[in-house]
Amino acid sequence: MQFSFPLWFPTSVAILCAAVGATAAPHLPIDDAQVLERLPSRTTPQFRELKVLQAAAAQAPNDLSRAVALATAYVRASRVEGDPRFLGYAEATLAPWWKDPAAPNAVLVLRATIRQSSHRFDDAVSDLNLVLQRDPRNAQAILTRATVLTVQGRYEEARADCDRLGRVAPQIYGVICAAAIDSLTGRAGSAYDSLERALLTLPRIDGAARVWGETLLGEIAHRRGDPAAEAHFRAALAVGDRDLYLLGAYCDWLLDQARPGEVLALLQNETRVDPLLLRLALAQKALNRPEAGQSIDALAARFDASHARGDTVHQRENARFELALRGDPQSALRYATADWQVQREPADLRILAEAAAAAKDAAALAVVRTWLTETGFEYPAIAALAGDRRLAAK
Repeated sequence: MQFSFPLWFPTSVAILCAAVGATAAPHLPIDDAQVLERLPSRTTPQFRELKVLQAAAAQAPNDLSRAVALATAYVRASRVEGDPRFLGYAEATLAPWWKDPAAPNAVLVLRATIRQSSHRFDDAVSDLNLVLQRDPRNAQAILTRATVLTVQGRYEEARADCDRLGRVAPQIYGVICAAAIDSLTGRAGSAYDSLERALLTLPRIDGAARVWGETLLGEIAHRRGDPAAEAHFRAALAVGDRDLYLLGAYCDWLLDQARPGEVLALLQNETRVDPLLLRLALAQKALNRPEAGQSIDALAARFDASHARGDTVHQRENARFELALRGDPQSALRYATADWQVQREPADLRILAEAAAAAKDAAALAVVRTWLTETGFEYPAIAALAGDRRLAAK
C-alpha cells in the first residue's frame, strides 16, 4: 500500500470550529488549517492549485481521479481558511458518488472526513468501516476512524486502530495516536514521556507529525498543570504551518495563565474563525478592552445564525460563550450537556464541569465525576470543579 498522509490530524478535534476543535478532531499531515468568509488570496499557491483542479474537473465532472483531487484540495482549503463552505464545495464535487453506499474508497474517506466535520460521527465511522473491510491497510482510514472514535469516547476501539496505524504508517503516527488515547485513560505521565522521547529519537518526522506531537504534549502538560506546556506549544508554532487548532490550544493555556495580552497579539487577525474569536473576546474582556463588546455582539449574531440553520456543531463554544461572556450558567449548561451527548473530548468535559459547577447542578457534576472515575482521565482542575478531591489531588 502506498501511504498517503491523512486529511486531518488528531489533537482534539476535533477540529477547531469544525475546524478549530473538534472535531478536535485531527488534522494529519497534508498541510493547512481554516477560517470563515475569506477565500484564499489569488496570489497564493493554494488559490492557483484550486483553479487548475477546478478547470480539470469541469472538463470531466464524472472523472473520479479529478473529482477526488479537487475535493481533497477543498478539504485542505477549509482547514487553512477555517471556512466550512469549502466542505460544501467538496461535497458538490463528489456528487456523482456522494449517495452511493458502495462508493470508491477515496470518496468514502473524503465523505467520512466531511461528515465528521458536521458531527455526523456514526455515519463517518460507517464509511470508514467499509473502506477498511476492503483495504485493511488504508492508513488514512485507520487514523480518521481512530480520531472519530476518540472524539466519541470509544477509547478501546480507537486504541486498536492506533496499534494498526503503527504497522502501516511511519512509526511516529502510531506513537502519537496511542499517546493521545493513553493521556485520556489514566496514563498521562507515561504517554507524555513516550511521546516526548519519540519526537527526539524517531526518524521520518515530518512537519505535520511534529506539530501534532508537540501540540498534544502541550495539551497533556496543560491538563497536568505543568509549565512545560508553553515550550511545546511554541515548538509546534515554530514549525511554521498555520494551524488553527494549535492557536486555540495555546491561547487556552495563555488564558489560564492570566496572560490575555498575548492572546490579543496572536488572534487579532483571526476574527473570522468563531472559536478563535471566542478566545479573543475572552482576552478582551479580561483586559477590559472596549472592543470586547463588539466581539461579543459578533459571536452572538453568529450563534443565532447557526441556531436558525439547525447547526449544532458549535455547542461547546456556545456553552463557553454563555458562561464566560454572558454570565448565564443555566444556558451554558444546556449547551454543554447537549454537546456532551455528541462528543467527549477534554474541552467538552471541562465546559460541562464549569457550567455545572456555576449552575450548582448536582446531576451534571455527577456525570463529570463518573466519567473521570470510569476512564481514569487526569485533569485535576476538572476534578476540583466536580468535587472529586481524590482525583483533584493527583
